[in-house]
Amino acid sequence: MEPTTIALCIILVGALLIIGEAFSPGVYLIIPGTVLVALGIFGYFFPDYLFSIWAPITMLIVGLISSIVTVIVYRKLGEPEPPSIAVSDGLIGKKGIVTVRTAADNIRGKVKIGSEPWSARSMEPIDEGKTVVVVSTEGVHVVVEECTEE
Repeated sequence: MEPTTIALCIILVGALLIIGEAFSPGVYLIIPGTVLVALGIFGYFFPDYLFSIWAPITMLIVGLISSIVTVIVYRKLGEPEPPSIAVSDGLIGKKGIVTVRTAADNIRGKVKIGSEPWSARSMEPIDEGKTVVVVSTEGVHVVVEECTEE
């Protein structure tokens, strides 16, 4: 087989690995794909290069560089977002019904706002069945006050 044909085959395999990485990001197929494409390009333009001592050295250098770049790029793209467990500020001002007595020192109280139950606390104890209004949100619970108007 001709060295240029071998080089084209190497480029093709490398390109397929890079395409595979595009369809399945994070598998790190881009590293061997980049190495093979670079080796194939060198081999295509310099056919004797494929069978020289420089081919494995080039593979190592290109592999190291593409590994470092890939890890840096994936870290940048894959930075985790903080979990969205906080209650939305959109609840402030909404009215609800106390389903489990609320107190100031804990969040064992429960309030039903619309059709959803929420953990709640209040500055003053509020008994079940009372209508309340949300005055603020803290993490995963709401702070409520007894509603003076129905």
